[in-house]
Amino acid sequence: MSRHAVRLGGRSIAAIVSTTAIGIVAFGWPLLASPESTAVAHADDAPWLFVVVIPLLLAVVLAQFTDGGMDAKAVALLGVLAAVVAAMRPLGGGTAGLEPIWVILVLGGRALGPGFGFSLGAVALFSSALLTGGVGPWLPFQMLGAAWVGLGAGLLPRATGRAEIVLLAAYGAVAAFAYGLLMNLWFWPFTEGLPAAIAFSPGAPLSENLVAWLHFTIVTSLGYDIPRAVLTVVLIALAGPTILSALRRASRRANFGAVPVFVTEAQ
Repeated sequence: MSRHAVRLGGRSIAAIVSTTAIGIVAFGWPLLASPESTAVAHADDAPWLFVVVIPLLLAVVLAQFTDGGMDAKAVALLGVLAAVVAAMRPLGGGTAGLEPIWVILVLGGRALGPGFGFSLGAVALFSSALLTGGVGPWLPFQMLGAAWVGLGAGLLPRATGRAEIVLLAAYGAVAAFAYGLLMNLWFWPFTEGLPAAIAFSPGAPLSENLVAWLHFTIVTSLGYDIPRAVLTVVLIALAGPTILSALRRASRRANFGAVPVFVTEAQ
């Protein structure tokens, strides 16, 4: 049995790379746009991002079907975990960054593989947004960010026992900060009235704008990012072994990678 319950084949990798490339452009184009470009708020871009991103995210799942990595049982488990995330998200409501959903995304990606983690992050954020009324221009960016968190968890190096929990807790903390940093990037270049030290400057050197982006995050987001990281670490430390064991037991029983073999009955 492979280390990952849901195998990641060539078509899946191509679909994930394509979606990631589109996501990087969607997040980062203001940093590279010329001062003369008509940069408009991402609120106008969001419908186009949905048009591009949603089919690409579906292509990841379809590619895993054609690669033989994801079957109906894996899709069912994907739906169950996405429903768990959707049910958990209102518990935190984003209050002070206390969002318990990240433990499911990190542990799900770890137990079931990077392709599954990528799909779980995107589908879970989409379904939870529908449940909580959180659909808006920020949603495509949230879906991409969560998908990358699940993908990264599935790509972590091998570890077992206590070392694995420490690895996942450390990754969860880093991912919590990285997600907050990334979410700032979708709206920060278009925020007006900011002090010069934390404001986006069109046409300025990339290094200067990156420093301003970091300063903006420190000033505005650490109050959310630190509680998110702490809660994620605590939940992984406390519940991580149990959840990982349950997910791996479910994957073994489902036997996602099984290939049916037909034999002729002896006469």
